Amino acid sequence: MKRTFASSVKRPLVAAASLLPLAASAQIANADFESWSANGPDSWTTIDSGITVSQSNSLTYSGNAAAAIDVLTGAQSDTDFRQSVDVEAGKSYEFSVWVYHTEGNLAARIYVDGYHNYSSEALTGQWQKLSYSYTASTSKTIEVGLRFYDQTGFDGVERVYIDNFSPAVSGGTGNGCSQSSGTFSLTTDNYGSETSWQITDSSNQQVISGSGYASNTTTETPVCLADGDYTLTVSDSYGDGICCSYGSGQYSLSVAGQTLASGGQFGAQDVTAFSVGSAGGGGSDLSGYYSSADGLTGFALKTELYNIIRGHSTQSYSDLWTFYQSYGDDKYYENDGSILDFYSENPTGNDPYNFTAGADQCGSYSGEGDCYNREHAFPRSWFGGAVAPMNTDVHHVFSTDGYVNGRRSSYPYGEVGSASYVSLNGSRLGNAASGLGYSGTVFEPIDAFKGDVARAYFYMATRYEPSIGGWQYNSSYGDAVLDGSDAQVFESWFLTMLKQWHAQDPVSQAERDRNDAAYSFQGNRNPFVDHPELVSEIWGN
Repeated sequence: MKRTFASSVKRPLVAAASLLPLAASAQIANADFESWSANGPDSWTTIDSGITVSQSNSLTYSGNAAAAIDVLTGAQSDTDFRQSVDVEAGKSYEFSVWVYHTEGNLAARIYVDGYHNYSSEALTGQWQKLSYSYTASTSKTIEVGLRFYDQTGFDGVERVYIDNFSPAVSGGTGNGCSQSSGTFSLTTDNYGSETSWQITDSSNQQVISGSGYASNTTTETPVCLADGDYTLTVSDSYGDGICCSYGSGQYSLSVAGQTLASGGQFGAQDVTAFSVGSAGGGGSDLSGYYSSADGLTGFALKTELYNIIRGHSTQSYSDLWTFYQSYGDDKYYENDGSILDFYSENPTGNDPYNFTAGADQCGSYSGEGDCYNREHAFPRSWFGGAVAPMNTDVHHVFSTDGYVNGRRSSYPYGEVGSASYVSLNGSRLGNAASGLGYSGTVFEPIDAFKGDVARAYFYMATRYEPSIGGWQYNSSYGDAVLDGSDAQVFESWFLTMLKQWHAQDPVSQAERDRNDAAYSFQGNRNPFVDHPELVSEIWGN
């Protein structure tokens, strides 16, 4: 990478903007580029011959305008863009600017009484923050701005957008975000190009994302979010996270002054569900059925939820067939009245087979499609066998293909690395994926139902709080999942995975309807279907 250093001696201005008095106390004038005259952006006093500057109203970091800088030369000594500010002896200042690269063949370098940090030129198509901390040795006037350096591939002209220098003169537009503003900060490891991230809303629509990062660099991306529920997914394409085997990468998401997510050690993905504004302002607004839990957080909240949902009406094992006949039909995918089965449903196409409620109950089976039965998502061997009320609690007992249910057996749910069996809808059995935190055999449902499974487990951890801590050694597979406590309940690897599944697969209408039906059937509800945000309020992000 070419980064040569030219003399900082200034020449006569080629195109000077209109001059204003020096800004006091290192305050940069027209820092947000909202004020322009015929010669360019007001208050910017040095614009060298190797660049041209124009107003951009279509691509801005905030407000109505940014500066579009076209770099026309590889002679970086002709590319300075500056203004003068006053600083006071002994005071420290944090200077920064937002930069947007279009092609990635030149780097921006911040100038604060000298040349300092570079932008990440490989980070194109998104805003990044370039900053430098400066302490004044004496009271004086200094220059602040940018210089541009050609990189491999520079073809003689490239555009860079800049906006929102800081600190700014009072009265500027600020960050221009009329909703909740924040920053996603990322430090990459030795393989920055493997890292990407995105924030999606409650409809699973992408709001903002980032990729194409350089290695061992720190970038900050502005975030502006309306009130609501969101999911942050940080991905590593190699599957070993961004810390700590090959560098010390890390990330953090802060919104409205609160850190909502952070990390670095994970496998292929780190997923965090979070809420912004009134949706996440210090706890859920619980009323009605959940009113006694209003204002609580952490495990105290979990205990009160237990008090609310305990004592449901225990049904018989045969009553589950009746529930499936009344409430288990597919009204959401094919809408054909067949049994909705996690292990055979194909959400994006035709199902490989269908079951008719009542007529196709197991019985015996020899292969997929023979019959459906009653699948304990939380295996009953883990809680001691056919023990009431767990054995017939419909919040975790689902109608599924009998053969696939048998292949799942009582293995833990997990993410499969190498599969020994794949069902016709893509559910998999096999060795756990590298980085999961568990090395045994696991069963992985398709993505469309992972959240359903996770919320069933959070329900079990809450509904059976007084006893679940004693189930750890009922089964070796249960021991791999349960940590022997009545608070966290799950081993860390499994809890992390459940929270990821919960975030990746938000509550569906099918789940809401089933929750209502379960309430009619046995008299209690799954709080994590009604209020998905309770997962993070109890178990954290």
